[in-house]
Amino acid sequence: MLMPEPDRATMARRDEIVAALRAIVPGGVIDRAEGMRVYESDGLTAYRQLPLVVVLPETTAQVAEVMRWCGANQVRVVPRGAGTSLSGGALPLADGVLLGMARFNRVLSIDADNRCAVVQPGVTNLGISQAVAHLGFYYAPDPSSQIACTIGGNVAENSGGVHSLKYGLTTNNVLGVEIVTIDGEVIRLGGRHLDSEGYDLLGIVIGSEGLLGVVTEVTVRILPKPATARAVLIGFPTSESAGGCVAAIIAAGIIPGGMEMMDRPAIHAAEDFVHAGYPRDVEALLIVELDGPKAEVDHLIERVAAIARDQGSVTLRISETEAERLIFWAGRKAAFPAVGRISPDYYCMDGTIPRHRLPLVLSRMREMEAVHGLRVANVFHAGDGNLHPLILYDANKPGELERAEAFGSDILRLCVEVGGVLTGEHGVGVEKRDLMGTMFNESDLAHQQRLKCAFDPDGLLNPGKVFPTLHRCAELGRLHVSGGKLPFPDLPRF
Repeated sequence: MLMPEPDRATMARRDEIVAALRAIVPGGVIDRAEGMRVYESDGLTAYRQLPLVVVLPETTAQVAEVMRWCGANQVRVVPRGAGTSLSGGALPLADGVLLGMARFNRVLSIDADNRCAVVQPGVTNLGISQAVAHLGFYYAPDPSSQIACTIGGNVAENSGGVHSLKYGLTTNNVLGVEIVTIDGEVIRLGGRHLDSEGYDLLGIVIGSEGLLGVVTEVTVRILPKPATARAVLIGFPTSESAGGCVAAIIAAGIIPGGMEMMDRPAIHAAEDFVHAGYPRDVEALLIVELDGPKAEVDHLIERVAAIARDQGSVTLRISETEAERLIFWAGRKAAFPAVGRISPDYYCMDGTIPRHRLPLVLSRMREMEAVHGLRVANVFHAGDGNLHPLILYDANKPGELERAEAFGSDILRLCVEVGGVLTGEHGVGVEKRDLMGTMFNESDLAHQQRLKCAFDPDGLLNPGKVFPTLHRCAELGRLHVSGGKLPFPDLPRF
């Protein structure tokens, strides 16, 4: 994985850079190797790199001053939240400042009347729901890592979760952000109101993976807890029949609060770990949750059960108590660590496909197992087609990591081939960077990079991520002259 070549002049100025940062953030700078080791990678642990220095600001003013100094002195900056990114989005640079936002961990205000809360980016996803629970509210997006991942990282990656099918991703649940640009300017986008006029700059920032600015405050939408929530645990003889059931439920006009799928390897791993009562004699398991008024939920449960039987289900359990519903979900929520018990390493992929292509894609993945000589366990958000195949490998065996990466690339190419996209919520980072050309042409990528240039003209924020080839901003704006003539000379130039 090639990253930008470290700038030797910057490396030579390390003592100067550390001293300047210490003056801005007293007591918040880590420059010794043993202290920086915990920041050398994020959740994509296959790639590691010590940063030049780590700085941990506590205030927006400190972030602005750090950014201003780095911008003026041409020092690269990599923002980092909790480090749970699975795409290498927070991978440090040898010549870059790693800007850790963990100290921004306060809930600033809760506005139940306007159904929103203002929080700092270091507040965990689950922490928001816990902070508003006494008022009968919760924060709808809930990644499986919600106990650890922070809202700032959710904004950077546009994270989803098991309830995103009905309630949307991060972008659908964030009303406003405060960001700091590379020149130290503090900008507010959106707010406590539903929408803003003009360009959708908020939509640009959410999912921008730290390439445009550093988020220092987030206004999130909070929702009243549903009156009733019940889950259905449905077993199928094949993954293809389970995928067909997913499509049939949505086609029937039913939008569950969550609809998750696991295949046999994941089912057994989760059951061994959590003891949730999952059936072991099925090839695929669906968890379908319905929420809302009790009468509506009871009616929809019956309809889902009927659809499941029509699609060939072999087991079906309906939660009768809140404790039973939670234990259904406990296995799914713990699936990733559970799979870690059956394989020394696993490579978690993230791609999204049209729901009706689920049976085909799952079948093709089984064929790929034989080609690459590696197993895959599937745990994913079936309702919105967001796949999370876990490719099992052993990094201690020569060549297995490379085979896992090749397997993952083939899965992502398949997602694009059937009309899907490279990522649903984990982001591009470094993991999918070199596959961007399978989904976008040169013109598409150039336009995306021009947007980055508008925010970060010198390319100092999180370079080496997302774009397979990062052109200099001046190169992107240059007109090419051939034979002494401009292209289309009759067009006016501005």
